[in-house]
Amino acid sequence: MKQVILMDKYPIFELEVEKSKTDLKSVDEVLEHLKGKVDAHPVATFISIFDHYSHTKGLDVGEVSDDILDAKNIILCFGKKLPKPNLMGVRPRAIGVAELKDSFVLSFMEAPNPDATKAMKSW
Repeated sequence: MKQVILMDKYPIFELEVEKSKTDLKSVDEVLEHLKGKVDAHPVATFISIFDHYSHTKGLDVGEVSDDILDAKNIILCFGKKLPKPNLMGVRPRAIGVAELKDSFVLSFMEAPNPDATKAMKSW
């Protein structure tokens, strides 16, 4: 897993997994694996799955790179405290899963809560 600054301002973590190195065969299977991790976590709560690929492809102005075969997000929240109303601006969390020809790319933005980032990195 590597940490990069996306577009000169967004700290994200990214992991590319070769399809030959995993038993998971689709974005949906990767998301199901991640949902199991969320469900087992003592604080995290599963919210939804967002089909980013279908959403973008369905727009008249939508553009998806030809190398992306599928792309979905699992939406979750680690919020165990809400000390300030503006923390709502950085919640909930999302982990993106994109399918390429030979790999899956997982990515998520660094969370303000280091425990949340640590959990997502371990999944």
